[in-house]
Amino acid sequence: MKSFLKELWSYLLIIIITIVGTKLLTTYIAQPLEVEGASMYETLEDKEKLWLLRLADIERFDVIVFPAPNNPENLYVKRVIGVPGDTIAVQDNQLILNGQPMSEPYLEDMISSYPGGFTTDFNLNEPVPEGKLFVMGDNRQNSVDGRSFGFINIEDVEGEADGVFWPLDHLRTLDKWELSEDGTAIVPR
Repeated sequence: MKSFLKELWSYLLIIIITIVGTKLLTTYIAQPLEVEGASMYETLEDKEKLWLLRLADIERFDVIVFPAPNNPENLYVKRVIGVPGDTIAVQDNQLILNGQPMSEPYLEDMISSYPGGFTTDFNLNEPVPEGKLFVMGDNRQNSVDGRSFGFINIEDVEGEADGVFWPLDHLRTLDKWELSEDGTAIVPR
């Protein structure tokens, strides 16, 4: 009987350690999430499952996850376009970041499939404030983003979307982008 209880205890201990370890991992390091909707198409597709890295340093052009401003129970996935101090406008389908026209390489396929207007012209009329970010979906024709709800708080960011793990034929890491040293182009990181 002692042998049975000892074995039972060891199994229970393994189960408890696994549950606690999984909870700590998903709370503080990484969490699986499912994409809902088409606002980040072609970067992310509806129903894909991705890894959210909670400890990531958020930078311009990262794909991030944050509570929806109009319904914090839902999470949004969008791309960071502006960080504190940036000025942002779009004119004739071209992002103008800090006064510099930019080609957005992560949008090339989408723009080519929308002859004419892909992104409606707009101007923020103020720099991104300290502690805030300006975000947009990659599918500019079908995205509720900073153009409608304004800035988001940096502290509200849940983490960075790092890669897709499901379905298996979509398995990949997301491309990383940054501003070139001279601030005139978006280049691979």
